Amino acid sequence: MKKKINVYMMLLAGLAIMITLVLLTLVYYGNFRQQVIYDLRTTCHLLSDMYDASDDYIETAGDSAEELRVTLISPSGEVLYDSGADETAMENHLEREEVQEALSAGEGDAVRQSETMRHDTYYYAQLLPDGNVLRLSRVAVSLWSFFIEAVPMLVVSVAVLLVMSAVLAHLLTGRLVRPIAEMASNLENPGYISPYPEIAPFISTIRGQHQELKKTSELRQEFTANVSHELKTPLTSIKGFTDMLSSGMVASPEDQKRFITMIGVEVDRLIDLINDILKISELESVAIEQCGESADALAAAQEAQQLLAPAAQAAGVTLAVDGQPTMAAVPQSRLKELLLNLMENGVKYNEPGGSVTVTVEAREGQAVLTVEDTGIGIPEEAQKRVFERFYRVDKGRARKN
Repeated sequence: MKKKINVYMMLLAGLAIMITLVLLTLVYYGNFRQQVIYDLRTTCHLLSDMYDASDDYIETAGDSAEELRVTLISPSGEVLYDSGADETAMENHLEREEVQEALSAGEGDAVRQSETMRHDTYYYAQLLPDGNVLRLSRVAVSLWSFFIEAVPMLVVSVAVLLVMSAVLAHLLTGRLVRPIAEMASNLENPGYISPYPEIAPFISTIRGQHQELKKTSELRQEFTANVSHELKTPLTSIKGFTDMLSSGMVASPEDQKRFITMIGVEVDRLIDLINDILKISELESVAIEQCGESADALAAAQEAQQLLAPAAQAAGVTLAVDGQPTMAAVPQSRLKELLLNLMENGVKYNEPGGSVTVTVEAREGQAVLTVEDTGIGIPEEAQKRVFERFYRVDKGRARKN
């Protein structure tokens, strides 16, 4: 992140520097052009004030000027005098821009580029009292030449400014990123307030996700411990029974048969545990297909009642199902499985003479199933944990058979 911010800030700084230097160059060159025209105008006005058609003052001034070229042009465009060339060999200047402006408005100026584009020629023309046009011109560097001459200075300036920008970008990036790093180390501190109000929602979201991940990790660890304990109990029993059988400690056929039966019971417990784990994984899988099946909740409860009737009778517990036919958006097999689990627990953790009652009703367009029993109940402090996988209320967490 810091690297990207540094790169972006350097690019922006470089672009800003280049634009600034180009604009400064254009402004400076514009002022330079205005100054050249102003100097020509001032000199031309001075010469026109001293102009006398009866003498050769213009010729004298033109011969003495080193950088200026003086030209005297008649109203018809004929060159009467030029300090830089033979006027008799020069073409008619009537169509020249500055001459046209001087004849019509009293004065005019123009700038023309040379063929090599390295120099510009600046012209200023003024209409004299006798109708002739006095024109002064001088050669100066062009914009292109000005840029070329300024390249070394521009390169040095850009290099120095980029180095300064890199240092400032590094310092500013550190200041920008520091609160985010502090946030990472204060995720569990609810009193921490970021100096950037704009990222407060982001901090809240990250903090919530962090708490959820932490809670999920804790639940996973506890689930692993619960499963390990549940699997260890029948495995320990099976190991003890097999050790006794293999050592010859159980000699009579009746005792051997009883031990083998007990091993079978423990194996069945292991199979049930494994099936429970597989079923939980299937139910919690994000890839589980959601079918559009529905089932009658009352019929499912009555089927579960029939299946559990022998166990309830053996435990001395009465099973009752009451209500009206109500459709639920759950497949028949899963609905029956849910009811079997709840009703079976109601029977297992009940007292002789107790009861388990299932009520099915429709409420506000939804199927509502209520399972009540007269069993030992769940302590209030453990009620919030009943949905944890393989959690047992009793301290030993033993499965009741």
